[in-house]
Amino acid sequence: MRIATWNVNSITSRLPRLLAWLESSGTDVLCVQETKCSEEQFPYEALRELGYASAVNATGRWNGVALLSRVGLDDVVKGLPGGPDYESAQEPRAISATCGGVRVWSVYVPNGREVDHAHYTYKLAWFEALKASVAEDAAGPRPFAVLGDFNVAPTDADVWDPALFVGATHVTEAERAALAGLRGTGLSDVVPRPLKYDHPFTFWDYRELGFPKNKGMRIDLVYGNAAFTAAVKDAYVDREERKGKGASDHAPVVVDLEV
Repeated sequence: MRIATWNVNSITSRLPRLLAWLESSGTDVLCVQETKCSEEQFPYEALRELGYASAVNATGRWNGVALLSRVGLDDVVKGLPGGPDYESAQEPRAISATCGGVRVWSVYVPNGREVDHAHYTYKLAWFEALKASVAEDAAGPRPFAVLGDFNVAPTDADVWDPALFVGATHVTEAERAALAGLRGTGLSDVVPRPLKYDHPFTFWDYRELGFPKNKGMRIDLVYGNAAFTAAVKDAYVDREERKGKGASDHAPVVVDLEV
């Protein structure tokens, strides 16, 4: 089974590339973030024509997550149980389902904006709710993984120039501690393995030639439990999909399982 995660930065803008990538990559399950559309606007039919069922948690504007599967889509849960509100509403940042016997979450962790911003406090609270919500599944016997845009670089090696991020979000001690707390439920980062590139970044800003100069960050992650990790046969960042006109500012992260 091939499972991937991709922040598409607007599924409407990226639809032709998404459909082409699904066909060429042979992906069975795709966790999508930042759909930037309402559930009514989601391209269910175009994906159905390729053989994918869709589960969506989205309200339009920003955020929005989805799961696409051609190996089953059961026991769908929209939202983050017990998750905090931001500006009096729970944002559509999580969705989970069972696909081909594997339980998966697609998550889009809040950005945090600035360390002294209310969104940063919200981000840390969101992580705590995520940790509580996945703990039971993480400790269970079936393969389970949380995939998505975590908006945290786990270590200094996961940003192109750590000195430029001092005092900024995505690298603070509190954010990294929250990520470590999530791993503490019994999850492991399954992607940091020998890859083609020394720094397997997943995000490059559109500005200042971020991608051509490889000024990137690794913030799109796959955290799996013991059963999931044991089944992993390969993992990689598809940098090629970040190239060219109309690309998202994130690249897909792909994991192959033998299940």
